Amino acid sequence: MPTISSLDPRINRAGIPEDPETAFIPKEQLDQFHTYEVFVQTKSGGHHNHVGSVHAPDPEIAMAFAKEQYCRRGQTFNVWVAVTSSIFSLDIQDSDFFETVPDKTYREVNDYINTREKIEAFKKSKQ
Repeated sequence: MPTISSLDPRINRAGIPEDPETAFIPKEQLDQFHTYEVFVQTKSGGHHNHVGSVHAPDPEIAMAFAKEQYCRRGQTFNVWVAVTSSIFSLDIQDSDFFETVPDKTYREVNDYINTREKIEAFKKSKQ
């Protein structure tokens, strides 16, 4: 099988085949670690904040990796790990998901900001 020829001796020693598609055997299913997202609660009753991710074969090992990676330096009350593939998020094309329906402006906060001023004006008009 022909290999890549390079001026770099490290490339020549690696024996990289010219056609990697046919030379490398694909990895078996479940041969690779899963990616877990890590959420840490830094104070009792506080929110869990996303701090990063770890790669592990199962949730228990992911929890141990998360503890070692993200919980050693500060006080931690709780840790969550979640498989990254289980997290659902919206695509950029779905940005209209957060737009308000035009005929329901009563749900927006802007209409209630000047409520006190409206009440005072109403009281003055009744006097």
